[in-house]
Amino acid sequence: MSDALRLGIAGLGTVGVGVIRIVQKHADMLRARTGRDVVITAVSARSKDKDRGVDLSAYAWENDPVALAARDDVDVYVELMGGENGSAKASIEKAIACGKDVVTANKALLAHHGQALAEAAEAKGNVVRFEAAVAGGIPVIKSLTEGLSANKVERVMGVMNGTCNYILTRMEDAGLSYKEAFDEADGLGYLEADPNLDVGGIDAGHKLALLSSIAYGTQVDFEGVELEGIGAITIEDIRNAADMGYKIKLLGVAQMTGRGLEQRMSPCLVPATSPLGQLVGGTNMVVLEGDSVGQIVLRGAGAGEGPTASAVMADVMDIARGFRCSTFGQPAASLKKTASARAAVPAPYYIRIDLLDKPGAMGKVASALGEAGVSIHRMRQHDHDGSHAPVVIVTHRTTRQALEHAIELFGQTGVVSGDPVALRIEKV
Repeated sequence: MSDALRLGIAGLGTVGVGVIRIVQKHADMLRARTGRDVVITAVSARSKDKDRGVDLSAYAWENDPVALAARDDVDVYVELMGGENGSAKASIEKAIACGKDVVTANKALLAHHGQALAEAAEAKGNVVRFEAAVAGGIPVIKSLTEGLSANKVERVMGVMNGTCNYILTRMEDAGLSYKEAFDEADGLGYLEADPNLDVGGIDAGHKLALLSSIAYGTQVDFEGVELEGIGAITIEDIRNAADMGYKIKLLGVAQMTGRGLEQRMSPCLVPATSPLGQLVGGTNMVVLEGDSVGQIVLRGAGAGEGPTASAVMADVMDIARGFRCSTFGQPAASLKKTASARAAVPAPYYIRIDLLDKPGAMGKVASALGEAGVSIHRMRQHDHDGSHAPVVIVTHRTTRQALEHAIELFGQTGVVSGDPVALRIEKV
């Protein structure tokens, strides 16, 4: 194989520029490792005149990414614009229609349209690769589709949004309120233009849905992901968790149950001594559990120019070598639809409530839990001034449905102020 592999890159933001730097800097190394030249022939972005710190003079320019995707001198269309619809979707569809391979970092697009795009590409004998769409530079897609392909995956679990992990880490380390840590992250440029994509768990939920499809041979089902953000977490919750030997993380978990595929992205308590509990700052971590391999832990940078561009180029290198792999690890037409199982696996829960300082208040709460079938492992009332008393309850293993019934009953007691915070305690 000696013909050059020709790339067309749409999107010249942080990641696109990172890809260009790798191709320009490591041309000889890429050739040595793939047996052919890897070159860029054309690019597209919103502004042609913007100084991006890299030399683009050798590349043809297209104002329209759809036109770029259709060029005869492009073998692999690299989509780095983002967005689940619009130009990103239209240009990938065009590239597939023209018989080109596609590499993308677009988790939102794949979470919503991955099945259709995969089927269209595979029908033409082409591939859609997306290592950069999940956990930045961590090779988790390759681990699932290749290294662990002979395993029945028992659980996928991880911290997949570095911004949320940064906020929770700063709250603990510096004693900041949620708002103070949020504002700090925003000032550092860590948050998306729509911050709810980060702190609401949506960004990480997209990633979890993609990993679930590969792990369990199912069609991508982002709608089946239970989403809960970190906005209700207070410094008191973080301190309470620490007192019990736990850390709070925005944790994604996927596992196949007898009732269907359970997918949830929510703040959880994890043991402070576990790999996930020790994860700090903006780093990502994915834990994979297979029936033969046991548990493996992948840790690394979840975003940034270098790590994400590295993941993009890993896919490009595979294509250059002639390695072909189905988008989700098996032919897209064979992926099954599966029922969504809402928090089906029982677990203990941490509950924080604001209890009105009234006689018999604690007994009413205990009765509500008992009526819902939730048993108390331990209960702690903190010192207080005034009319409200903060109470922390840790339950024995129970279902989310039973817990939600108990919380509904709390509202009928007349002794609970505000909305309780309930966090799953995850076994790691």
